[in-house]
Amino acid sequence: MSTTDLPFTAHPGTAWGIEAIVADLRAQRVKAQGSRNHLCDSNLAKLPSPHVLADVLQGLRAALFPNGLGPAGLTAEGADYFVGDTLARALRDLTEQIRLELAFTDPAHCAEHEARAAAVVREFAGYLPGIRALLETDMIAAYRGDPAARSVDEVLVCYPGFTAVTYHRIAHVFYLAGLPLVARIIAEIAHSATGIDIHPGATIGESFFIDHGTGVVIGETAIIGRNVRLYQAVTLGAKRFTAAEDGTLVKGNARHPIVEDDVVIYAGATVLGRITLGRGSTIGGNVWLTYSVPPGSNVSQAQSRAEAYQDGGGI
Repeated sequence: MSTTDLPFTAHPGTAWGIEAIVADLRAQRVKAQGSRNHLCDSNLAKLPSPHVLADVLQGLRAALFPNGLGPAGLTAEGADYFVGDTLARALRDLTEQIRLELAFTDPAHCAEHEARAAAVVREFAGYLPGIRALLETDMIAAYRGDPAARSVDEVLVCYPGFTAVTYHRIAHVFYLAGLPLVARIIAEIAHSATGIDIHPGATIGESFFIDHGTGVVIGETAIIGRNVRLYQAVTLGAKRFTAAEDGTLVKGNARHPIVEDDVVIYAGATVLGRITLGRGSTIGGNVWLTYSVPPGSNVSQAQSRAEAYQDGGGI
């Protein structure tokens, strides 16, 4: 199809120069594709759709928690029907998105992608009861850890931290399955919805609670134990990045903190590097921490000094 065949060319009175812009944009795409091929393997296959995956996630959440997130008035029998029907649609759409990632990353074996995608989704579906059980511990941790929570159901429908953790537990399965693109899209859907940025590679134990949540960042190689609580604006990040000889950053090396069981990290704390926060430690608000601390540590900022100079304060 030439630019003269495009529908907007039927309106010559709008002198926007669309034909030339279309041609220039095509040239930019071709140029960019050539540049990308020098950086990494790249092809023109259609990518997985964030919009479709967002719908899949809504379906999975409703199937995991039909009484709270499904339609009103579900009976026990009706809930089972709703879960089955919702899962069937969500898993069907998910299979196609995974096939698209496989086509993008492995174009040489397209004939195998449909069967591989179906196998991945079948395995993922088998994990759903375990994911549901893990999320139950997260909900209870939020309810117990926040005096403002009036019920576990309130956590389910209102708490952005729980939404982010729900999406992470799903994304992490695909990250481990070697599908980083679908996993990362799911993580970014959560990030956009909640303001909480959890890389799908992060390993997180049960009973995990992020209170408030806005601005929390958890890096790819972070390891978080059981019964850990974070507050808003906490960063579990990298201290430095290793570069290869050509200047590109080395991918995948362990560079984020290890947080052991029963640790609390308060608002605004920044924890950087492959360090360990020992079990039962408390990290105070706005602390900048780049070294390991033993179990039971209590790390806080130096105490501020405030003086009032009334009537000159003797000066």
